[in-house]
Amino acid sequence: MKEKFYAYIQDLQDRITSRLEEIDGKAVFREDIWKRKEGGGGRTRVIEKGSVFEKGGVNISKVHGPLAPAMQQYFKVGDVNFFACGLSLVLHPKSPMVPTVHANWRYFEMYDQEGNTIDSWFGGGQDLTPYYLFEEDATHFHKVCKSACDRHDPQFYPEYKQKCDEYFWNSHRDEARGIGGLFFDYCKASEERSMEDWYSFVTDVGNSFLDAYIPIVQSRMDMPYAEHNRKWQEIRRGRYVEFNLVHDKGTLFGLKTNGRIESILMSLPPHVQWVYDHHPEHGSEEEKLLKVLEKPREWL
Repeated sequence: MKEKFYAYIQDLQDRITSRLEEIDGKAVFREDIWKRKEGGGGRTRVIEKGSVFEKGGVNISKVHGPLAPAMQQYFKVGDVNFFACGLSLVLHPKSPMVPTVHANWRYFEMYDQEGNTIDSWFGGGQDLTPYYLFEEDATHFHKVCKSACDRHDPQFYPEYKQKCDEYFWNSHRDEARGIGGLFFDYCKASEERSMEDWYSFVTDVGNSFLDAYIPIVQSRMDMPYAEHNRKWQEIRRGRYVEFNLVHDKGTLFGLKTNGRIESILMSLPPHVQWVYDHHPEHGSEEEKLLKVLEKPREWL
């Protein structure tokens, strides 16, 4: 399974980066191949200063070795070895009218000292962070997410949408990071589903990403905007940074397992503002977004 899923994310990375370069029309992805001294490595691809994408990364990694003590405590296990592979992407568009997007699809195995697999699971999801709210964009994104889920179980979308709303919550700000999507983790073999079933589901969600995001980019990338729109985008990007550095488990895992810092922190936007006690004007489009982020909403 681990080799099968790694082959899948290699192909998915190629498909996604090719399509994004086509959309941008100016910038291309820089590729870095890196190795981790404890075992494994990855292929990082970063795009910067494009006509559409100000900064973004579409990274794959495959790492293995002894599980670090901090992660042993997190997983409540003793001395074990692990294998993890996945694709993680974050795209920060130049225009404040185009939303930031994040996605991740991953597979994890854990072994005892004899090399026997003692646990394995899939995880992942995709979520949208707009700076200006276009309700039809939110509806489109969630509709694609639901279609991918419904092909496997009609209960998946409501369950994983709720988990996404709960996970991407900036609790220290008491607001959502964005308008959600899907989040799932610890998808393990059971009487109802095999690991092959989970593989089919996770790859279906991965394959849906471009359909979920690209039409939104194409409909918003040429919209006019002013300097105050850009300032608002940079203020809201600050909340994105706060979530990734304070709450995100993926960032924590990378830092605790001696991951490649440049790849882990590529999710951070290049231009950000923190303005003291900032409040948008009453009745403005900026305030409209904040109202939506006060509590999870059903988009379908």
